[in-house]
Amino acid sequence: MSQFLPESILTWLPDTIQLLYLVATAYFIRGLKLLNSPQTARKGNMYAAVGMLIGVVVTLFDQHIVSFEYIIAGVLLGGLIGAVAAKKVAMTSMPELVAIFNGFGGGASALVAWGELSRTADVTGIDPTGLVTTGLSIFIGALTFTGSFIAFGKLKGFISGNAITFPGLNIINIGSMVGVLVLIGFFTFDPTNTTIFWIILGISLLIGVTSVIPIGGADMPVVISLLNSYSGLAASMAGFVLGNNLLIVSGALVGAAGLILTQIMCKAMNRSLANVIFGSFGGDGASGGGGGADGDKTVRETSAEDLAIQVAYASKVVIVPGYGLAVAQAQHIVKEVATKLEAKGVQVKYGIHPVAGRMPGHMNVLLAEADVPYDLLYDMDQINPEFASTDVVLIIGANDVVNPMAKTSPGSPIYGMPILNVDEAKRTIVFKRSLSVGYAGIDNPLFYEEKNQMFFGDAKKSLQALNEALNEV
Repeated sequence: MSQFLPESILTWLPDTIQLLYLVATAYFIRGLKLLNSPQTARKGNMYAAVGMLIGVVVTLFDQHIVSFEYIIAGVLLGGLIGAVAAKKVAMTSMPELVAIFNGFGGGASALVAWGELSRTADVTGIDPTGLVTTGLSIFIGALTFTGSFIAFGKLKGFISGNAITFPGLNIINIGSMVGVLVLIGFFTFDPTNTTIFWIILGISLLIGVTSVIPIGGADMPVVISLLNSYSGLAASMAGFVLGNNLLIVSGALVGAAGLILTQIMCKAMNRSLANVIFGSFGGDGASGGGGGADGDKTVRETSAEDLAIQVAYASKVVIVPGYGLAVAQAQHIVKEVATKLEAKGVQVKYGIHPVAGRMPGHMNVLLAEADVPYDLLYDMDQINPEFASTDVVLIIGANDVVNPMAKTSPGSPIYGMPILNVDEAKRTIVFKRSLSVGYAGIDNPLFYEEKNQMFFGDAKKSLQALNEALNEV
């Protein structure tokens, strides 16, 4: 491109490029900060998008690219796919879409490293640092690619959400990871040995599969966060391969943010990251012998008419959404119910557990789609002190995150997990299809408490019946 620019411009162009990279980085950081709240998340996305636009345009000039035919075609095709996905993909399927995005991000980083290596005529001239980061980008990007699509399969349901494992799998995974790192060392020593390169790629792809299949459906929020972190690390490694500061910084931001979010998710479940990765915990929540109303376990059912009277004459109602609400796509009807209660003078709030749903923030996004005001959404720490003064709690499709065994049963697999203290309210109503267990595979004693009532059925249909009954109160 230098042949088209005067010499005076060429002298300050490198400094200008780095300055614009710094501006793009500032946009990324600001956008990431704004994503901290549902109220500012859209603005955060816009900031990040502007930063990415600046980064892409500057990189094209920085790399002296003057032929834009394929680039424009790629932008148009990718933009079309993105626009269709944004319009067509339901909020209930957003976790699956995020898993795919993570996979594509990791795969793209691996391809960039591969492409840079392939276009270098003399690979022996690449410095050792470049070869190491190339190997790491291939390794992390490839395992993120296959691991994300396994997570997609588990979320979509065509791969069992139960932990799929066999004796020695964890040892095999750890050994494979160590083996790949050793092979990267050999590749750095002799980059002309293409056999080592292909072995690294093949094992990395396999690790992505074998490291995600033993993770149960209960841990999908953690898996998605972790894979997001992996995709950022892969991008950062690709930045080192290309010598692109913006890619290094942006990838590091994604990697760090994903890892922090992963730790938050682990804390919300009172489990370590190692336990999530190697513990083979939980299942898909679709099966399992839930506790029935046998022996001294008595279940008290309610009807739409009876429940309408209870909530209409309550002072405060808290709605606790779970993944069952998402599956039933009941976010809009729950908003209608809340609006009617507010019109009757009832104070309505929403209590959101950090791991409610199938990815971090899933419930917030779902309720935002139904135009639920942001100021009515309360996280666990905010809403827990209010349950003692709450008349009725509507628990819609949630199970483990309200299970009091987390506080009372030291032998329980969820003991110590922070939960929503709904049992402190004057009345709890559980919307659920049956008494089946949740992802943790254990019964919930809340169902049988004297002040709890069960509203059996599809969450959307049950809420529709309640909505109609409220017209008569």
